[in-house]
Amino acid sequence: MTFENYLQQFEDILNHPENHPTYQDDEYYQYTKMNWTRMGRWLKRFEPTSTFEQFVESITEKQQWIIITEPWCGDAAHSVPMLAKMASKNPNITVDIQLRDSAPFLIDSYLTNGGKSIPILVIRNEQGQDLAVWGPRPQACQELFLNMKAQGADFSEIKEEIQKWYNADKGTEIQKEIQALLEK
Repeated sequence: MTFENYLQQFEDILNHPENHPTYQDDEYYQYTKMNWTRMGRWLKRFEPTSTFEQFVESITEKQQWIIITEPWCGDAAHSVPMLAKMASKNPNITVDIQLRDSAPFLIDSYLTNGGKSIPILVIRNEQGQDLAVWGPRPQACQELFLNMKAQGADFSEIKEEIQKWYNADKGTEIQKEIQALLEK
């Protein structure tokens, strides 16, 4: 689905959770409400750096950026709007949102240490070949997550520190990582 369709589905989940079995669970619904707010903030405030914008504008081959995600995912609330805005800077790049928990279950081909961690960005060329895979979060944020998890930190504490990391980083690392992957 397009990013715009994803936003519509996201909004439908918030307005009619009774039509979406996962979101009848109040915990998932509350995560989704918070993520809607976070995404809205990034859609208003995030702009790619001039360095990244020049890089992405220089891409001359057609690419498809497939983003595997779910509205309940906290990391996705930060990364997905950033990725969509980055891709929007070049008409050669199309965005296709695939839900992790719905067929065709593309996530099964892009596991992270055996798990279905999201978001995952798969960048493909016009022939459908994978050029790069990124995710589920910027490397420095992933290291923070893994270190806190190894120290036995409470999940709520980990979520709070990750939120602080994203707010302080403002999308800098994700841009550097995507550019480095595509320059290979």
